[in-house]
Amino acid sequence: MSILPMFIMFAGMLGFMLLLYFAFSGPNVQKASAKRLQAVRQRYASATSTVSAEAQMKRILAKRDSQMDSLASRLIPRPEMLRTRLAQTGMPWTLSHYMMVSAGLLIIITGFLTFKGLPILFGLMLGAFVGLFIPHMVVGYMMKRRINKFTSKFPDAIELLVRGLRSGLPISETMSVVAKEVPDPVGSEFASVVDKMKIGKTMEEALEDTAKRLGTPEFKFFCITLAIQRETGGNLAETLSNLANVLRQRSQMKLKIKAMSSESKASAYIVGSLPFIVFGLIMSINPGYMGEFFVDERLMIAGLGGLVWMGIGVFIMAKMVNFEI
Repeated sequence: MSILPMFIMFAGMLGFMLLLYFAFSGPNVQKASAKRLQAVRQRYASATSTVSAEAQMKRILAKRDSQMDSLASRLIPRPEMLRTRLAQTGMPWTLSHYMMVSAGLLIIITGFLTFKGLPILFGLMLGAFVGLFIPHMVVGYMMKRRINKFTSKFPDAIELLVRGLRSGLPISETMSVVAKEVPDPVGSEFASVVDKMKIGKTMEEALEDTAKRLGTPEFKFFCITLAIQRETGGNLAETLSNLANVLRQRSQMKLKIKAMSSESKASAYIVGSLPFIVFGLIMSINPGYMGEFFVDERLMIAGLGGLVWMGIGVFIMAKMVNFEI
């Protein structure tokens, strides 16, 4: 079977699936109702300052959304979750940036492999894998690094809150001090909370929005502590001091578990990378022998099946060496 008919068949199947998606997706009734309700709220937003502030923020965000972002939100599955992940990185990345990087990697990898003489179907499959995997991995790495930095600095911010409360400052003023004194990402997140409080949101609502965006248990503990203290009363400074000690002990326990599981993780990395290393070594010694994997369709199918089974094994090993507190 030649390359051109395979490409035409693949393009036809892709176009047919896209037509089915746009034909059966249609307008969402719940989203349309929610949009009309939000428009009515914004129309009468001058009644209360909170609703007015929310309406103003939504109008600003709507102006920031470009046509590429709207297109990306329609093409990318679960765009809200991806927006949350991009916000957790702390970088000014949007859905359109993510989509353009993925499409660019797909085109570059496919064109390069096709130029090297490999089948275009194999190039499309590998290009799609790289275009989906690399941006997802980079976003996950940036998100994890920022959350780890936030978790390590967060007990210091709570202790600064404790010192401010013991000196007689209210909790809102103490949060402003934390936003100025503690470095990013803790300072920027507390600055976001303070800004939301200034435009009319309550402290509970501002903290809840930040907790949803961060998704860390430590910040959720902090929000729950403030909510319980506001309802039951008591010494807030003492409560937050105990919370800071608990978070430090939790961080120390994570480091101990990481040290104890490092040997198992190293074994998993070696077992997972060994087939690729052997393949590369044999390819460098005898390219004609291993080159059949990129020509013979039977070997390509066998190789893809082996990659699937290897992926399942690596996934199981990763679950075995990952521990949560």
